[in-house]
Amino acid sequence: MRLLRRGVRESPELRAGIGYTLGLAGALTAARLLVPILIQQIFDKGLTGPAGFRPRFVYGACLVAAAVVGVAYVTGRATYRRLVRASETALAALRVRAFEHIHRLSIASQTAEKRGAFVARVTADIDTIAQFLEWGWFTWISSAALMLGAGVAMLVYSWRLALVVFGAVAPLFLALRILQKGMLSAYDRIRTRVGETLSAVSESLMGAAVVRAYGLEERTNRTLKEAIHRRYKAEMFGARYQATMFPMADLFGALAVASVVAVGAWFGPGWGLSFGDVIAFFFLVSIFVQPLSELSETFDLTQTAIAGWRKVLGVLDIPVDLVEPSPGVRLPEGPLSVRTEGLEFAYRDGGGLVLRGIDVDLSAGSHVAIVGETGCGKTTFAKLLCRLADPTAGRIVLSGIDLREVAPDSRRRAVRMVPQDGFLFAATIRENVRYGREGATDAQIEAAFESLELGEWVRGLPEGLATPVGERGESLSVGERQIVALVRAQIGDPGLLILDEATSAVDPETERVIGEALKRLSEGRTTVTIAHRLSTAEAAELVLVFDRGRIEERGVHASLVAAGGVYASLYESWLGNTRIET
Repeated sequence: MRLLRRGVRESPELRAGIGYTLGLAGALTAARLLVPILIQQIFDKGLTGPAGFRPRFVYGACLVAAAVVGVAYVTGRATYRRLVRASETALAALRVRAFEHIHRLSIASQTAEKRGAFVARVTADIDTIAQFLEWGWFTWISSAALMLGAGVAMLVYSWRLALVVFGAVAPLFLALRILQKGMLSAYDRIRTRVGETLSAVSESLMGAAVVRAYGLEERTNRTLKEAIHRRYKAEMFGARYQATMFPMADLFGALAVASVVAVGAWFGPGWGLSFGDVIAFFFLVSIFVQPLSELSETFDLTQTAIAGWRKVLGVLDIPVDLVEPSPGVRLPEGPLSVRTEGLEFAYRDGGGLVLRGIDVDLSAGSHVAIVGETGCGKTTFAKLLCRLADPTAGRIVLSGIDLREVAPDSRRRAVRMVPQDGFLFAATIRENVRYGREGATDAQIEAAFESLELGEWVRGLPEGLATPVGERGESLSVGERQIVALVRAQIGDPGLLILDEATSAVDPETERVIGEALKRLSEGRTTVTIAHRLSTAEAAELVLVFDRGRIEERGVHASLVAAGGVYASLYESWLGNTRIET
């Protein structure tokens, strides 16, 4: 109950109009309880009363009963629609809130949790809550009102028979209490397995090209089958509780009805019950036990929703370690200087520090290349410059301002990163470039292409700026995606440009085009490039050599080669690869 109460607090839309809903549920209960009472009146006063058969009374009571049934239908429909509207409004807000919270987390938090699990929280887990709120919640409200109203009416007709009914169904509620703890654990395991399955499916689909290219189908299928099998086992374990509850509810409901028939027939006349009273009581018992037939499914939905709610609230409970300043300091226009002081960083996977004691001082407008072996920390360093995470220790200063004190909109305008894969959204080239500057006109987008001398390239596309790029930009080649990503950075006019391996994995002609575009993009800006190409490091004004999370060497290309250190080894490796390629 504590979890449900918190869930309702986190979704205030559910509380809106709750009094109206409860009022409708009460009206529905009253309408359904009037029918047995009218039946009792028909028997006792219209058929077997002192005056004998009274047709006007009987037909009038039947018309009233028909009207009551109509009112019950209209009231039930209104109650359900109100609940669905409130539920969908609340869940839409909850999805958006969870999604926004995930995007506010640093890369340290997002690395600790598989992205497929995050997707499960925002989709599948909230779907389980939706099923409960749109059907289970309505059933709980209407069932509780019906059982309470029928119970009171039974006590009024015959408290002795009412006690017989209560005694017959009491063990069911005791059994549910015992089963609840095990069900919560089982359904929590199911939600965990759902997240794992979505992670496995997402990974296999996103890496489909690599899987086919390297013949990894069998290995990938085995991993996916194992995840599906774990989910299957969890689902089957949870189904044991449902299989136990389903016949149990019907059993105790039938026991209550049979007890009333037996006890009422035997002791009814002695307790002063008329034939109409017994018939009315029988109908009341049917109303009382009817919710029990739906109890197993409703209870199952409830426990599944509680498990889903726990997962969603668990995401919302992940602390946001990137606290944005309000209002924050604005960065100056133009190229930015960069200074890091004792920079350290560690992910939350327990792997230790990936950056150690990074101290750099880059003047505004300088062009710097970062080189190093895979896993040395250079990409993490680039992400810290964008404030995708805060350092574990030390600080980053841009043009004299601590990065943590910079206003978020100013930081996003002044600092731009072009990632290695040139990620694009499933939209047109025009819309993807416009992400770099909200509200940019077509003329400004075209001017951005022209400024990088890429106007001819975009005009050569079948639909020009209106060319769709497909999901993740897969309708374009790797090089074409990088071109669009470069123009997206250009239109934003940043003061600090960070390029993560922006010239890798393209053909020579496209590399030449990108290289020329990069020169123009870098003009008048501070540029930090994670270099995997010899030409990039050679042209840089300063080369930072990362090794095992530290800066081992720094200087210009020629002096570093002559020093015979880590950079010289990388240089020899580059030369060897170049000879092999040629």
